[in-house]
Amino acid sequence: MAKQEIMSPLRQEIVRVPTAMHAAPGLRVLGRRIKTLMFTTDVALVKNTDADGIIAVYPFTPHPAIVQAICQVADIPVFAGIGGGLTQGRRAADIGLLAEAFGAIAMVVNAPTPLDTVRQIRAAIDSPLVLSVVSVNQPVAPFLAAGVNMVNVSGGRDTAAIVARLRHAHPTLPIIATGGPTDETIAATLAAGAQVLTYTPPSNGELFRRKMDKYRAEMQERA
Repeated sequence: MAKQEIMSPLRQEIVRVPTAMHAAPGLRVLGRRIKTLMFTTDVALVKNTDADGIIAVYPFTPHPAIVQAICQVADIPVFAGIGGGLTQGRRAADIGLLAEAFGAIAMVVNAPTPLDTVRQIRAAIDSPLVLSVVSVNQPVAPFLAAGVNMVNVSGGRDTAAIVARLRHAHPTLPIIATGGPTDETIAATLAAGAQVLTYTPPSNGELFRRKMDKYRAEMQERA
């Protein structure tokens, strides 16, 4: 039987991940099967997507209020950024504990995170811990030994190569990775060994522009 989709009249225009991403094998995280993650902190997008989960990382010092807002709005699992770059040590661990209390399913730390910070976070939280990997030369093995459970590869044009190297070195390592802008980059990242793909959606402003263009065209037709 073909897969059926049931939608409400008011939620027809959700932001969908590229169809090619549904080929990802996925990971089961705390009992939830996840193949795709949307990369956003925009609560309107968080509420209107067909992605399996949200990866909420951002270029500012992490704040519990941001995690709380996203978790409160989301009806899908949230992977919450808790620092590791500028925000280290006890503060990162405390934010991780709060994010867990707010309902985040996993915690994400930045690439520059020191090993000691990983150990402090691991001692504070029960949830899976994800290390961001941005370079083919970034050490990973010591962080796995310190308590990291998964990696999130975001290496731009080198993403597939980084994934392939990690998969060769760590055959059973759970790997999340950016899918890239095309079906070809998505296929390459999956072939390299990624199990979950992240998708960067159009901005709220871009989506609103498209809707306004549609409304203007409809109004012209009525005139």
